[in-house]
Amino acid sequence: MKIALAQINTTVGDFEGNVAKILQYARMALDRKADLVIFPEMAVCGYPPRDLVERQDFIERSEAELSRLSHLLPEVPALIGYVRASRAQTGKGVSNAAAIVYRGKVLLDYVKILLPFYDVFDESRYFEPGSAIGIFDLEGVRIGVTICEDIWNDKNFWRKRLYSRDPVEEIKQAGAKILLNIASSPYNMEKIQLRYDMLRTIAVEQKMPVAYVNHVGGNDQLVLDGSSMAFASGGTLIARARSFEEDLVVFDTSGTTADIHEAPASEIEAVYTALLLGTRDYMRKCGFKEAIVGLSGGIDSAVVSTLAADALGPQNVHAIAMPGPFSSSDSLTDAEELAKRLTIDFRVIPISSIYENYLQTLAPSFKGRTADVTEENIQARIRGNILMALSNKLGAMVLSTGNKSELAVGYCTLYGDMAGGLSVIADLPKTTVYELARFLNREKDRIPRSCLEKSPSAELRANQTDQDTLPPYETLDVILKSIIEERLCAKDIAAKYKIDLSLVEDVMRRVTRAEYKRQQAAPALKVTAKAFGMGRRYPIAQKFIG
Repeated sequence: MKIALAQINTTVGDFEGNVAKILQYARMALDRKADLVIFPEMAVCGYPPRDLVERQDFIERSEAELSRLSHLLPEVPALIGYVRASRAQTGKGVSNAAAIVYRGKVLLDYVKILLPFYDVFDESRYFEPGSAIGIFDLEGVRIGVTICEDIWNDKNFWRKRLYSRDPVEEIKQAGAKILLNIASSPYNMEKIQLRYDMLRTIAVEQKMPVAYVNHVGGNDQLVLDGSSMAFASGGTLIARARSFEEDLVVFDTSGTTADIHEAPASEIEAVYTALLLGTRDYMRKCGFKEAIVGLSGGIDSAVVSTLAADALGPQNVHAIAMPGPFSSSDSLTDAEELAKRLTIDFRVIPISSIYENYLQTLAPSFKGRTADVTEENIQARIRGNILMALSNKLGAMVLSTGNKSELAVGYCTLYGDMAGGLSVIADLPKTTVYELARFLNREKDRIPRSCLEKSPSAELRANQTDQDTLPPYETLDVILKSIIEERLCAKDIAAKYKIDLSLVEDVMRRVTRAEYKRQQAAPALKVTAKAFGMGRRYPIAQKFIG
């Protein structure tokens, strides 16, 4: 049997466009002589629809489009993810479902059993879980159908299971000879390998072929990497789609042929490609073509400008240098040189005179008070106002340039450097920003070497460096990962990494105090296991440090 894995990029709520894409890839599958084509979870409506599923008209449209698809599809059975009314007497009114459609008929309508409720997932908020496993026969072969989380509960792979049921085991016991899984699984570092290991374990332990198709594309803060794959019953990889782009591969269950496309060569390459896709799709799906970046001459804005040029094309990127009273001439030179190398639009708008006018206007109210961070923040907010003014005038989106290390401890200015419509590298620790910069320079130095070598500085006061206020980033990032991703307490972090306890506690206090800033920040593209935003829900008003 030949099973086509149709890895597509959909847009939430674009039913017409999503259906057209499903039809396009179904025809491609038929051209490849596939016996079955499978599409990702919620392919009809797009993922994640979030509170849209609470609207009756949205659910009715999803059901209607599946019915329309059943009559428009070419002569190949198709497994398609969609949302529909749950038809339950009690509980939630909506289900996350998958249907096998062929020749105008629905041959199987399966409802997802395991609903994730951690990190960015909140499916138990919306959906009524299914109770019956998904089994159907095709050409005399019994096939099991699962949706994403249904396969993430294997006792042979996970030390601790989250659910009492394992749909994969139940499907095997029901006599299935092939396991299908349709998914919308977001990317984070090391997850592509994790899925590979998990799927291969299932194929080996259950002694049956496993085919997995994943959504691809950027949707708000999430980047779905695709990386669809299929394994023979012995654990041999037989098919693999490219990561971070649409693709179609054919899984020949006989194992006589393989359809394996290239995968990212390294984790930093995967991060780079994820940020490209996330930036491009966020802007395209929100209706923007051009981007604006405040270009300071530092490493963060250099990386964001380079990513923007790669994602959108250099002709669609406007870099704005805004030197102030404490900006070094080297920073302006570096910013101009970067823009020249990237061939992006470069403009210089000095802010010193505007800053002086601010100080004069505020002088009566500031009388008798010494200069402090207030004056520093005024400079950042002047720059934020200029960027947003250009955004309005040019119809372009401002891309924020702050990184995760700064955002974590509040080393950023509300309505200043935090201004923007998308925060591209806000889930990258500072040390990873440097690693990504080196990757961007792998073929030639697009980012000037001086940007990589100079001491990081906001340049908001004379001779300022980040390390005047923060621990060295190599130490800070270890502490932050332990707090945010590993959720360790201060004593455990200090003991594990031999770091002074008072320093760890100080960082924890900073993280806690900065929560109000983060909840006003632009959406950030998620690439780590735990990002600030929709997957991390902490109160603003609280006093627990830990």
